Amino acid sequence: MSPTGRSPVRVTSRLVLRGFSDADREPFAVMNADPEVTRYLQGPMSRERSDAFVDRIDSCWSGRGYGLWALEHRDTGDFLGYTGLWPAGFLPSGPAVEVGWRLARSAWGHGFASEAARETLRFGFTEVGLPEIVSFTPAVNTPSLRVMAAIGLVRDPGRDFDHPRVDATAYPELVRHLVHALDASVWRAGADDSG
Repeated sequence: MSPTGRSPVRVTSRLVLRGFSDADREPFAVMNADPEVTRYLQGPMSRERSDAFVDRIDSCWSGRGYGLWALEHRDTGDFLGYTGLWPAGFLPSGPAVEVGWRLARSAWGHGFASEAARETLRFGFTEVGLPEIVSFTPAVNTPSLRVMAAIGLVRDPGRDFDHPRVDATAYPELVRHLVHALDASVWRAGADDSG
């Protein structure tokens, strides 16, 4: 699979957001097999599951017009992880579109997740035309909760939920998910204010 033409390329100050390519499968699998990276995701992922995820990402772009981008460092060309939009049809409050990210451990602590997620919000609201974008994570995942706050998402406690796809016996601390959300009109008002 070459980079999909269905996923537009976006460039930020330090990052390139682009479609996944075959060359990304190996570093993506390495990242997904890292127990620290997958600490809040029910543990490491096999190579087979990681490759299947790449295939689902490509299908999402072709079927919905949005999806997850591979993140590449502009200066080095290094694969850093992903960010983008993903359908969340299992939320008790109703179907939604989630902004999400997963970065290799070497990319942590540099603000890459926030930088890429801000561009994802812009794309989702201005180009996809979404009325709202959400994000959710286990209550114990403080790094992702910090990113959600940094990009302007607001806690919506009334939509918190117990994740139906989490193995509650093996990972009880990952069951409860906190929901953050951002309405398009609120985002636009903030974008106008920032210049």
